[in-house]
Amino acid sequence: MADFNASIDLSTTFYLTGIPGYEAIHHWISIPFCIFYLVGIMGNCTVLHIVRTDPSLHEPMYYFLAMLSLTDMGMSLPTLVSLFRVLWSISREIEFNTCVIQMFFIHTFSFTESAVLLAMAFDRYVAICYPLRYSTILTPQCIAKIGIAAILRSSLSVIPLMIRLAYLPFCRSHVLSHSYCLHQDLIRLACSDIKFNVIYGLVLITILWGFDSLGILVSYIFILRSVLSIASRKERLKALNTCASHICAVLILYVPMIGLSLVHRFAKHASPLVHIFMAHIYLLVPPVLNPVIYSVKTTQIRTGIIRLFVPKRIHSMKG
Repeated sequence: MADFNASIDLSTTFYLTGIPGYEAIHHWISIPFCIFYLVGIMGNCTVLHIVRTDPSLHEPMYYFLAMLSLTDMGMSLPTLVSLFRVLWSISREIEFNTCVIQMFFIHTFSFTESAVLLAMAFDRYVAICYPLRYSTILTPQCIAKIGIAAILRSSLSVIPLMIRLAYLPFCRSHVLSHSYCLHQDLIRLACSDIKFNVIYGLVLITILWGFDSLGILVSYIFILRSVLSIASRKERLKALNTCASHICAVLILYVPMIGLSLVHRFAKHASPLVHIFMAHIYLLVPPVLNPVIYSVKTTQIRTGIIRLFVPKRIHSMKG
């Protein structure tokens, strides 16, 4: 019996959680999640297609927008299979290795999206403060280097946490709080010292998110100073309008991100529904809303969507 308990305690299988207390209607709950995922995937794929196929959008601002769409999908898609396996009562089990890979992609693309938003803030800063040098500063080669640096910075920073997890024994309950794996959720199940994971994770968040958010703030301080020096009110509003979509994207990412971190660290005894609700907002809202915001606020993207979905014959009749 002792051997059996030991094998259970050292098991590398974890159990995902759907919506506690609502297991009987998980199938119905899966419908809005299906809609969110479909809208997010279709919206971001549409943006990527328009930027790729429209030569007039081969500019730094739209290349960064394409990066944002890729990171949005990279952050949310790893959760798709495990979420619907739980909601459709297929299986709640997830192996340790699969769990680590899933959380690696979630956290890597989360940090990458923050870096992309910083790059987009820099793009707006150069476009507004140095318009004549815009194309010479943000060359395609420079944009490619920024994208590679963003993904390398994020992935290499997360790897030590993932390696450390392999050496942690999990002898407590193997039930996770969500329908996918998050680092802060998994380490609470460990029965050994997790000081490294806690401190390193906190330092990582502080440095990466702190650096990115500070960079975004500084960029907008310079942008505002430049905009306020413009004599024409119409031109001032036009310049600020080009930043509106980016500001919305920053809020959409950072508010749920900070909220989820605070809930995990300071509201451990709150209702499980609070943790689950915040986690789903954090992973699903940016991929769904970012394409909507940019298609509404950006004329070129909106025009590209109309061209894509409205038959050419209607366009020719209007012409």
